[in-house]
Amino acid sequence: MTYAQSALLGALQGLTEFLPVSSSAHLALAPWALGFRDPGLTFDVALHVGTLMAILAAFGRRWSEIVLGAIREPRGEQARIFLLLAMASVPAAAAGLALEKRAEESFRSPLLIAGVLFVFGLILGAAESWGSRRREWAQVGWKVFLAVGAAQALAIIPGVSRSGATISAGLFLGLTPVSAAELSFLLSAPIIAGAAAHKLGHISASDITGPFVFGVVVSALTGWSAVRFFLRGLARWGLRPYVFYRTALAAAVLALYCAR
Repeated sequence: MTYAQSALLGALQGLTEFLPVSSSAHLALAPWALGFRDPGLTFDVALHVGTLMAILAAFGRRWSEIVLGAIREPRGEQARIFLLLAMASVPAAAAGLALEKRAEESFRSPLLIAGVLFVFGLILGAAESWGSRRREWAQVGWKVFLAVGAAQALAIIPGVSRSGATISAGLFLGLTPVSAAELSFLLSAPIIAGAAAHKLGHISASDITGPFVFGVVVSALTGWSAVRFFLRGLARWGLRPYVFYRTALAAAVLALYCAR
């Protein structure tokens, strides 16, 4: 893998991890479309280390408030939120462990990804149109957290989008768009950290090359920028641009597949 390829994949990971367009789809499609070897799920997860840095830079203060508040007052509000976030992370962690092998071998077909991009784009648009948008995430109970966490588990399939699935679930359950996005980003930290810790244990020292590290750095910088851009743009543009993008990308993948 060259520096240019790792930079491209790192930028794709950083830009698309926090936008509802599926980072795993882009990482699987880029090598297929551009004709270089797919670095595989291990490199995908390594790039998640970069996006973990990005989300901690953006939401580290909020996570510190939750963790320190839970320690100081084990029966207080921050402890309640900590437990709810931990509970909501379980479905995605279980799905990742159970379906890891299949995700690496069977879920990276361009046709499957195109179909999933399109279908979950429609779901994202429906969630924005039909959601009641009244509640804040810190005010809801365990059922909402668990439902959003279960939606996060679907993101093991490339094309779903972890942020897209969780934001859609939050909107359907009555959260405001910004609140749904904030909950999505808070939930991303433990699941990204867990996935990286699990997979990085299988990486040998020989895998950590210059391009490998460079891709992680690029994903961190672009990921931080994407979080800021998304939250600022959500109130102005909503989610419709991402629905259009997903539809266009699905059509482009289908056209390229048929042309080959």
